[in-house]
Amino acid sequence: MPTPRTSPTAARAAACLAVLVTLAAGAGCTGPTSPGDRPTVTPSVAPTPSASESLLTDEIGPHTAVGRLADGFPGDLVPVPPGAEVLVSSAAPVADGAVEISLNVRTAQDTAGLLDAVRAPLVAAGFTESVPAAPEAGLAAQVTFARSEGAELLVVGVLDRDGTRTMTLGGTLRTAAP
Repeated sequence: MPTPRTSPTAARAAACLAVLVTLAAGAGCTGPTSPGDRPTVTPSVAPTPSASESLLTDEIGPHTAVGRLADGFPGDLVPVPPGAEVLVSSAAPVADGAVEISLNVRTAQDTAGLLDAVRAPLVAAGFTESVPAAPEAGLAAQVTFARSEGAELLVVGVLDRDGTRTMTLGGTLRTAAP
């Protein structure tokens, strides 16, 4: 099984979580020293992170692009819907010639038209669509597209706020049809 890749931001977040768990364990309780004593809690103060340990970064990963399609993004299979603004995208090669992709766009296009724009090329390429009984809370729509007995899987979610839709699409696919 391949080892999952960890972004620098995720690694820093995991390190901070580990520090917090360690600090919480170290803040421990002391038990009673005699039958009538009550346990006492000794709080400890967590150190403040230095500027070099920030969880936020301005660095963009090597397979990510802001405001455009990332290099290697399969735009012919997963095109940007007409009139949509690309917020961020990524296309990271993984094992067996597959690529992990993500696409986040913003548009005024209605939800049905937005899904139709994504659906058409995927269904034409042999993907099958499945729709959950109800989308996750807060989403206007949610759809999954699968091919190759589930080895290729894309999940699409659409958030509708104040007349603007944000679509997030992500998953793993092969750039060439099986």
